[in-house]
Amino acid sequence: MDQTPFLLLSNIQGFWPSLLVILTTFIVTVKALKAHFVENYSKKPKPKLPPGPKPWPIVGNLPEMLANRPTHKWIHKLMKEMNTEIACIRLGNAYVVPVTCPTIASEFLRRHDATFASRSLSVCTHLISAGYSSAIFAPFGDQWKKMKKIITNDLLSPHKHQWLHGKRTEEADNLMFYVYNKCKSVNDDGVSGLVNIRNATRHYCSNLIRKIIFNTRYFGKGRMDGGPGLEEVEYVDAIFDLLKYIYAFSLSDYLPCLRGLDLDGQEKKVKETLRIFKKYHDPIVQERIKQWNEGLKVDVEDWLDVMISLKDANNNPTLTLEEINAQIIELMIATVDNPSNAFEWALAEMINQPEMLQRAVEELDSVVGKERLVQESDIPKLNYVKACAREAFRLHPIAPFIPPHVSMSDTMVGNYFIPKGSHVVLSRQELGRNPKVWSEPHMFKPERHLKSDGSDVVLTEPNLQLVSFSTGRRGCPGVMLGTTMTMMLFARLIHGFTWSAPPNVSTINLAESKDDTLLADPLVAVAKPRLAPELYQR
Repeated sequence: MDQTPFLLLSNIQGFWPSLLVILTTFIVTVKALKAHFVENYSKKPKPKLPPGPKPWPIVGNLPEMLANRPTHKWIHKLMKEMNTEIACIRLGNAYVVPVTCPTIASEFLRRHDATFASRSLSVCTHLISAGYSSAIFAPFGDQWKKMKKIITNDLLSPHKHQWLHGKRTEEADNLMFYVYNKCKSVNDDGVSGLVNIRNATRHYCSNLIRKIIFNTRYFGKGRMDGGPGLEEVEYVDAIFDLLKYIYAFSLSDYLPCLRGLDLDGQEKKVKETLRIFKKYHDPIVQERIKQWNEGLKVDVEDWLDVMISLKDANNNPTLTLEEINAQIIELMIATVDNPSNAFEWALAEMINQPEMLQRAVEELDSVVGKERLVQESDIPKLNYVKACAREAFRLHPIAPFIPPHVSMSDTMVGNYFIPKGSHVVLSRQELGRNPKVWSEPHMFKPERHLKSDGSDVVLTEPNLQLVSFSTGRRGCPGVMLGTTMTMMLFARLIHGFTWSAPPNVSTINLAESKDDTLLADPLVAVAKPRLAPELYQR
């Protein structure tokens, strides 16, 4: 039998994918060159963009970005060299507009909030949100409106916040139990009371949000001392691994023709972390849905129950399984990093300046006494402790930028032209350290946030002189939960223990990590109980 037709068919099948790649690349290149020609050689007068480095054809400033990692340090250095508080950096096919001035930032997120209410598309956020089916990463549109409404009204409303009070208190009690047990432990060098603050605070935040979502602290058995088991260690590590890749200036996000090649390996790493989430989440979610469908569960006890039991006008489930799973991941990664990072930095600063730690302790003893533990109802009276948290948000934010706000139309902001599709990124780091706003901006000084009339200190900042929780349409809907988590973490640990540097350490090293905004080395401090032993028991 003649094999020629089959050989020809085989060759054609192998040929077409290659031809399609070549044609696609050619078309993209032609379009880019055309746009570049129109932009640079048209005789029509062009509006003035914010200042920025001269871009290369097609790729823009991607070569400089790739040569100067981490990207946030390159951007901030570039802006300081150009002496500007707003810049325009073209990365591939996108204009990226970083902002370090609170006045200009407020113009974007308050005056022009409706125009900048969308999000940029990225490989990482597409995977995390299951194709933008959740709230934080979804572009402006009906799906975002649907999910934001559910989060705001059904999960994070004042009523639901009060409903979950007991679960939050339980985890605050468990934190005290765990640290108290660490006080009694002795390491190989004979030093007692050493606490890895990064581990303790991250697991407290993760335990709390797991309790709220799944009504469980542990995926496995946990530890008798209140600490995490192997399952929780793997899970929390996955959360913080995933956070590294969200809006991480990946090459393929600015040159869509490269998507699928995974040149920087981010897609592979994100998929690996998502498999860990799936391993722990899926059995719980599937079993819970089964219980509701079979009538074995009728009481709403946590956020998962809320999401499963929501019904539309026709009594059909409001949320699909895909939407529930994506929203759970989003809620997890949105809640654990900010409070834990703020306390780690604040305690490191305060150990080096003991008078601040003493002032916070005295305020807590005055408001709470030493016969009971701090409760959420005490928070409004703890102005100095709140000032310490606010100062940590200002000086040591968890991330260099807030998530991008994408313009949905051409707009003039601060006398500059911002083209449709631009990615506006407000700098958490430089807004909080702007010398035109803050005196001694690199000094940790909580008293700067205290008001002369003694009125309440709050962690929010609507004027964007610092970023604790973002504002506007894409602002954080969980301000109440985030404030409560942060303040209970600060107040419980400062009130319940005395803190000092480990033996043979004169001062805590406050160096910042080379790659992000974390402390370069996790804070390890010595804790000693300062309350009656029975108060630390669960």
